Amino acid sequence: VQLVESGGGLVQAGGSLRLSCAASERPFSSYVMGWFRQAPGKEREFLAAINRNGENTYTADSVKGRFTISRDNAKNTVLLQMNSLKPEDTAGYYCAAGPPRRGYWPPIHPSDFGSWGQGTQVTVSS
Repeated sequence: VQLVESGGGLVQAGGSLRLSCAASERPFSSYVMGWFRQAPGKEREFLAAINRNGENTYTADSVKGRFTISRDNAKNTVLLQMNSLKPEDTAGYYCAAGPPRRGYWPPIHPSDFGSWGQGTQVTVSS
C-alpha cells in the first residue's frame, strides 16, 4: 500500500497541527495504522496506533493527552491531531500500515508495519 502524508509545517509552541495520511489501496480497513516520528540523530519513535475499524487506539505516554489518532475508512485516511505542540516535537512524521495480528496489540515497533509514507516535516518554534 502506498501512503502519502500531508499537513506538516512550521508552528509556534502551543499551537496545533493535523497530519493526514492517504492510502492508495482498498480495502484500507484491512490495515492497522500507526504514526511515528524521527528527529535527526534519533531513532524512530512510536506515537500512536489504531486498529482496523478505529474502535481501538493506543498512544505513547510521551504524547498522550496531546496527540490523537483517528481514521476514516471511507476516505482511506488516517489522521494525527497534535495539540499543545512543543519544540521537542520537531521531527519528521511518518504514517505506517501493517497487518492485523490476532492477540497482538498494540503494535509499537517499526517492524510491526510493512508500508511507510515518505514523511512530513513538523517544526515547532519556541
